[in-house]
Amino acid sequence: MGSGKTTLGRALAKEMKFDFIDLDIYIETRYCRSVRDIFAERGEDGFREIERNMLHEIADFENVIVACGGGTPCHFDNMDVMLSHGTTVFLSVPIPRLVQRLCLPGSRMKRPLVADKTDSEMAEYISKALEERLPYYSSAKITFDGSKLETASQIGESVAKLRELLPQE
Repeated sequence: MGSGKTTLGRALAKEMKFDFIDLDIYIETRYCRSVRDIFAERGEDGFREIERNMLHEIADFENVIVACGGGTPCHFDNMDVMLSHGTTVFLSVPIPRLVQRLCLPGSRMKRPLVADKTDSEMAEYISKALEERLPYYSSAKITFDGSKLETASQIGESVAKLRELLPQE
């Protein structure tokens, strides 16, 4: 959450002339409701089931960059599906930078798991979540520094660096 998956993914897809899918937006489009509303109606377990089904649906798409939610790899067989269908990238970002990004106006409200947290609760939640999720994240094929995605120049530089790490077809 807040690592820059959508920012970097969208820019990388444009550079590679691939389609870009943000899994949360894909879910919202298919279910005609926001992730926040799905969480409210079905709870986290219900959302995670939908998320899994949608991930399986897009797994066989070609020439696509997918940005999944931060919890996606940690449920069901999701990480195995991602590893077997493409090149996975873990965007590593220091906790203070994540907190800074998630505390930007409007950012918190799009994320049901942190929407009602204070800044200090947010930092605590991110630290705990990252500790729990790291075993999943660390199985990604590439670990990439996602801390420099604030300007167009930084995004461009990050896209160039990440392209160098991707397998050549």
